[in-house]
Amino acid sequence: MGRLTMIAAAAENNALGKDNELLWHLPDDFKRFKALTTGHYIIMGRKTFESFPRPLPNRKHLILTRDKNYDPGFPDCSVVLNLKEALRIIKEDTMPFIIGGGEIYSLAMPYCDAIELTRVHANFKADTHFPEIDPTEWKLVREEFHPMDERHAHSFTYRTYHRIR
Repeated sequence: MGRLTMIAAAAENNALGKDNELLWHLPDDFKRFKALTTGHYIIMGRKTFESFPRPLPNRKHLILTRDKNYDPGFPDCSVVLNLKEALRIIKEDTMPFIIGGGEIYSLAMPYCDAIELTRVHANFKADTHFPEIDPTEWKLVREEFHPMDERHAHSFTYRTYHRIR
């Protein structure tokens, strides 16, 4: 397996979503997410999977759920019952991604080598949050600011972290 990367967009207060919905619409962040994850495995929880209208094209979906009978109903989507099983399946991928939600990010954080975080410069009420990034374990290696504009109601910064070894 290559580098296991968490990818997320989180507000200043680590808010991710509420009622299984995103709290903002950032088209450039969607484009970046697509560019990074296309062609790779994406590991997510069942609720995250169910928040999509359909599976994301050109990606292999691994859906983590405790429900042994869960059927996603699509050929590029597989169900795994625990993270260890997911990690075994993704071994052949050069850059698999953890894409959420909050519980899955917390569960996977110890196994990840990198974090691609879009920090949305606002605070939101949410029921799902991104875990804290411990500065003794993670080093910020790149950041790129994106100002608010006619297509983006919030400014945001792409931040890349690598695990300190």
